[in-house]
Amino acid sequence: MSTVERLRAAGCVFAEEEAALLHEAATDDRHLEEMVGQRVDGLPLEHVVGWAMFCGQRIVVTRGVFVPRHRTELLVDLATELKPGVVVDMCCGSGAVGAVLRHRLPDAAIYAADIDPAAVECARKNLTDVFEGDLFDALPSHLKGHIDVVVANVPYVPTDDIRFMPTEARDHEARVALDGGADGLEVMRRVAAQAKTWLRPGGHLMSETSERQAPAALAAFTAAGLDAKLVTSDDTTAVVGGA
Repeated sequence: MSTVERLRAAGCVFAEEEAALLHEAATDDRHLEEMVGQRVDGLPLEHVVGWAMFCGQRIVVTRGVFVPRHRTELLVDLATELKPGVVVDMCCGSGAVGAVLRHRLPDAAIYAADIDPAAVECARKNLTDVFEGDLFDALPSHLKGHIDVVVANVPYVPTDDIRFMPTEARDHEARVALDGGADGLEVMRRVAAQAKTWLRPGGHLMSETSERQAPAALAAFTAAGLDAKLVTSDDTTAVVGGA
């Protein structure tokens, strides 16, 4: 049975494309067989090959780390349009957002933070200034009051809904990168509540959310004293607040 046939039998919708990537990544036949077996067993393709394509860039993604989603590219585009000088990629996961912004904004200072040690280790393969800790507590104190843009791709899946997620995410990505609490907005509320202290006057906080959660997300930003608005695309709803 060919690689394509094995992948298709395992339920991979884009079997031809995945087979081509696996063949490209394989160092020899034994390595290819190992990777195909991992993919057939349900390991995300990005974890098998060790990278994900995001905003046209290859981002290193290691086992257990959140795989950057295409829908998050809206946040990167919004941040780029502001031409910030100081950016924080909060809840950074692999550091994909920060890595793309570093490429697009070569004169900007890009920082990233995550509470998950595995994510921090991975992000340091894509970025330099990556810090481990709980939200803003992870950041150097000198940034307080001087950040132009915080891009916070917080976990926003309600706890009870995680069981309905695709098995690739549910079984192979860190729970802390998915679980947003009872209504999915607990982490977002914490970020919004702390943001004004860290943003410079005129700075922005932006976060991805779902269409269903958008009204409550907007309310959370407003309650934190941010001048908030919703921005939508075909794939994503984001909430953006200005200090």
